[in-house]
Amino acid sequence: MERTVTYAGDPNIGVFSRVIGDIAIIAPDAPEEFREAIREALGAEPVMTTIQGCSIIGSLVAGNSRGIVVSGLATEEEMEVLSRYRDILPLCETMNAAGNVIMANDTFAAVHPDMPSALALEIGEFLGVEVIPLTLGGVKTVGMAGVATNKGVLVHSRATAQEIARLEAVAGVPVGTGTINMGSGLVGTGLLANERGYLAGNATSGFELGRIEDVFGFLE
Repeated sequence: MERTVTYAGDPNIGVFSRVIGDIAIIAPDAPEEFREAIREALGAEPVMTTIQGCSIIGSLVAGNSRGIVVSGLATEEEMEVLSRYRDILPLCETMNAAGNVIMANDTFAAVHPDMPSALALEIGEFLGVEVIPLTLGGVKTVGMAGVATNKGVLVHSRATAQEIARLEAVAGVPVGTGTINMGSGLVGTGLLANERGYLAGNATSGFELGRIEDVFGFLE
């Protein structure tokens, strides 16, 4: 099975889609090749919608099996589409680019370290998880510096031992470092993953793919 793909020629596939368990949120104009790769590699149902009228969905949406956190600038029609699959929490004040500032699975949510504590608490209660403010490799946009599933967490290659230890204390799954698309530590920009499989940007090397498979438990 092919494990690499582009989004209309762009290897930064994590910017244009957000996989949350059994669904993959994708813009309606996404190439059919990309949609089919999602179905085949991840076994996820494509949910076709824009967010804020644009296709950078990976930057604007986060969540887990319990709910979806979305930019409060999303339209009512866009939120209605998402509400068919999960409960919805719109971020209507600061830090509304949910996909950039939240990395979550069914056990924890790591959030931008400057996020207001009341907002972090609201997100934790909504998703039913423990929340920790965190950087990864010094990067505050944890939603793009890491990818979390219920089988593993892959984080920025420069994540410190202290950052990893904080994650391991709450994650309940293996945590490892890696890169994507020939050396980018912002793994969330080029990787989509769930418990069934993964897709990486087509600039990702064989070594990087092996690391992804190791951390998420897909090595045979």
